[in-house]
Amino acid sequence: MHGFYNRILTIDLSARSFDIENIPDEILAECFGGKGLATRLLLDRNPQGVEPFAPENNFIIATGPFCGGRLWGGSRFGVYTKSPLTGYYAESYSGGKVPESIDSTGFDAIVLHGKSERPTVLSIHPDGVDFCDGTELWGLETFLAEEEAVKRFAPNKEGFGKPGAIVIGPAGENLVKFAIIANDKWRCAGRTGVGAVLGSKRVKALVFQGDRKREYSDPDGVAEYAKAFSKTNFDQPGVKAYRKLGTTMMVSLMNHAGALPTKYWSQGTWEHAESINGETYHEEHKVTPHACAKCFMACGRLTTISKGRRKGLELEGPEYETIYSFGSLCMIKEMEEVAYLNDLCDRIGIDTITAGNLCALLMEAKEQGRIEYEIEYGNADQVIELIEKIGSRSEIGNVLADGIIAVSEKFGLEDLAIHVKGLEPAGYDPRTLKGMGLTFGTAPRGACHLRTTFYKPELAGLIAPDQIENKAEMLIDYEDRLNIFDTLTLCRFYRDLYSWEELVKILELVTGSERNEQELRTIAAKIATMTRQFNIREGLKAKDDRLPGRFHKEALPEGGTITEADMEYMLQDYYELRGWNDQGVPITE
Repeated sequence: MHGFYNRILTIDLSARSFDIENIPDEILAECFGGKGLATRLLLDRNPQGVEPFAPENNFIIATGPFCGGRLWGGSRFGVYTKSPLTGYYAESYSGGKVPESIDSTGFDAIVLHGKSERPTVLSIHPDGVDFCDGTELWGLETFLAEEEAVKRFAPNKEGFGKPGAIVIGPAGENLVKFAIIANDKWRCAGRTGVGAVLGSKRVKALVFQGDRKREYSDPDGVAEYAKAFSKTNFDQPGVKAYRKLGTTMMVSLMNHAGALPTKYWSQGTWEHAESINGETYHEEHKVTPHACAKCFMACGRLTTISKGRRKGLELEGPEYETIYSFGSLCMIKEMEEVAYLNDLCDRIGIDTITAGNLCALLMEAKEQGRIEYEIEYGNADQVIELIEKIGSRSEIGNVLADGIIAVSEKFGLEDLAIHVKGLEPAGYDPRTLKGMGLTFGTAPRGACHLRTTFYKPELAGLIAPDQIENKAEMLIDYEDRLNIFDTLTLCRFYRDLYSWEELVKILELVTGSERNEQELRTIAAKIATMTRQFNIREGLKAKDDRLPGRFHKEALPEGGTITEADMEYMLQDYYELRGWNDQGVPITE
């Protein structure tokens, strides 16, 4: 089938060997690349009940048939494994320019298993992999580690394209369970602790370089489609909004909707939201749009801080999720401090959503007199100190490094902690946006917003935020289409531009496969069921799909509520529409 390499690179770190396997077209026709292929590989190859830090836990990198070519929004890669943070399915995605370097090596998936005896850098190319000594890079922060990895270990053979690398920071080396993987300096596969899995395997970096290109079924048709797509969509209102403010625009939108998580999930609005919103950020600092490869959205914010004690700091960001987690959730009003915390987490290599939530949990516990640790809302210096302790696993940071379940058990805060399956929610309060409650409950990696981005239809008025009936049906439509995005490796922010109809068109141009919309929906549903089967095999129960009790017991001051009955109705509707029983177990294979 066109659009695929039909190759998997399997790397045995323990034996320092590799194997190149052929993938038959029949398998790719069933699951495509990206998430579909990687999830099947996890089900087939991961031993049931394997410990996430065990050598037998597979770590998979995958691109899809839209990566490395002409199609807009296609410069993405995904990583997949069993999460050390949740114990369940882990997936995380990143963009930038490195995905094209990964794709140029000519593999649909790269699978790591085993454990290296010493710090290692893997130099991956079309003929396989070279095992390189990474001792001198061990301990480096992400920015320098990426620079040195490319400089020292890129193959640089004649005819090869530009090299790229993915790396972990000190947090990944120290097995912080929410460590990230970084690329292109500021791009991150950020959630579920994928960086810690690489750290457990003693892999500091992977460098990619090659000369391979995917062969399209209709290359001229793809070129014409991409040209017309850009002309039609470049000035769409949504595209212009992302180009103007990026995700920082969500601060004002969420605050206006009463869904901006504030003071550790006790409020849905914040009186100081204007100090951290996108409009103020762009007025007070030097901010310019920055794009991944093959993107006209340019949602990234390339920034130089222009005032305060962080004046002169350069970074890309912060994104909305970082702004909410350190800003409104921790009540830090100075945007330059939020930017500094973003930069600190990137260099150490930890997820900003989890980090901000853990800091805010301690702030709330301290205010309630339930812990003695000195930390107060709004105090950026105390948060900085805590982040550094997490990255080094020193003092209280050693407890926080194991995630919110460990923290809540250690300090007796189970009733206060906000998470689903051990993963904290993104910045959308489900007491206002009830569809996000269903999203947080059913997302396979925990309280994730990206499986459906269902805040979009609720905010846009496509369905009322308070509506319970028929919410699951619309949510599944979004989830299934985005599952296809993740198999083809398309960026989420193109969700309003690539409808089901457009996906059918471009899939045929790329692969030659004449699939209709219903057939695509069937494949997407099978991928959702595969991820569910993986989690059930690892011990998931229906109770794990429920929201934390505080969301049901505590109404927002602004009036938002979500009852247990609301959640139960949506869950049972979701299970039935998925073809699962009332415990969320798939009825048929």
